Amino acid sequence: MIVERIIFNVLAFTLFVFMFAKMISKNDTNYIAIIALQALGIAVSFFETILGQTLWIGIKILIYALSIILPILVLYFDFRNINLVEQMYAIIAKILFHLGNRKKAKQILVDIVTKYPDSYKGHKYLAELYEKEGGMRRAIDEYVKAIDIQKNDYNSYYKIAELLNGLAQKEQAVTMLNNLLRIKPDYYMASNLLGDILIESQKYKEATNVYLEALKYRPADYELYYNLGIAYTMLNDFANAESAYKKAAQINHLKHNTDYTLAQIALICDEMEKAEKYFTEALYGEEVEPFAYYELAKISMKKGQKDRAVAYLNKALELESALKEKLNEEQIFIPIKSYIVIPENKEETNRKQMGKKEEAIKKHLEETLEIVEKLNNRTDYFRKQKQKNKENKNIEHKSKEKS
Repeated sequence: MIVERIIFNVLAFTLFVFMFAKMISKNDTNYIAIIALQALGIAVSFFETILGQTLWIGIKILIYALSIILPILVLYFDFRNINLVEQMYAIIAKILFHLGNRKKAKQILVDIVTKYPDSYKGHKYLAELYEKEGGMRRAIDEYVKAIDIQKNDYNSYYKIAELLNGLAQKEQAVTMLNNLLRIKPDYYMASNLLGDILIESQKYKEATNVYLEALKYRPADYELYYNLGIAYTMLNDFANAESAYKKAAQINHLKHNTDYTLAQIALICDEMEKAEKYFTEALYGEEVEPFAYYELAKISMKKGQKDRAVAYLNKALELESALKEKLNEEQIFIPIKSYIVIPENKEETNRKQMGKKEEAIKKHLEETLEIVEKLNNRTDYFRKQKQKNKENKNIEHKSKEKS
């Protein structure tokens, strides 16, 4: 026992002196915490020797951990050019950050990156903290420094692009995302964000290329097929759009926006039965339910099913009272207007709303359908006019023959 204590005290004291000398040579006060823990372990062992009592095994293990194992680990990591002290403080800052003490966490992280400019974790955690605080430009600067230290930090590449997009610097965001996908083409979130930015910038052809490339790595992804359908729709490439939406629907049957969009495309392609089928399936989607009822009412009117049209239209207005403004513009509903119950303005419900992309695609398809219907009406008018002229000529010809 005495020999063991002598060996422990000599080794612990030697490591203590060595760590103290290291702190002085590096002029790094962050070693104070390690030295303090060592001193605590040595002190407890010293009192054990004076009192001549054997301490509980748990305390003995703690003493060895603080006085021997911890300083040896620090020296080992220093030898491997890994600053364990820096890593420990970075982790402490992360814990404080998650506990809500952002001020103390920031102070620790700023101290770390000041003393250790090449601290990857210091810059990364500081970037995350600035981002949470809304300091986007500072966050970008810190993410850039983290990438300079660790080139394969793809998440920081993505974060910079995301923050640039949030700051309306879309061109820079696109450049960053293209660079990231060149290095790591299977980065799913980067493909989705790049596609979204390109669609928002009305670069639909480029967006389709992004989604098609991403599908090579995730061939069964709903979002990619759905977004691809949106891009094709905005290009008025309805055949490819329909194909993409159908694949999306096969993957996720709960996404009823897809059924609604397929129904709109079917109307544009003059496939009324198919449109009715898809609008009926879209009734199960909270976001599109009132609009599906409204479109089914129009289809019912075209089929001469006035009672069904009234039922559909009243249900649509019950769910979305704002549709009454649209109702006033529709000539097709004039014969049944007296049967329509116009709801009073009511408070907004908690019904799930369409996203921006869905609203944009819905509006585009409605405008396209309106153009197609006008063209069809004009075609029908000229066809009827031509038939009428032909009939008039036949009558004139017969009259001349009789005379």
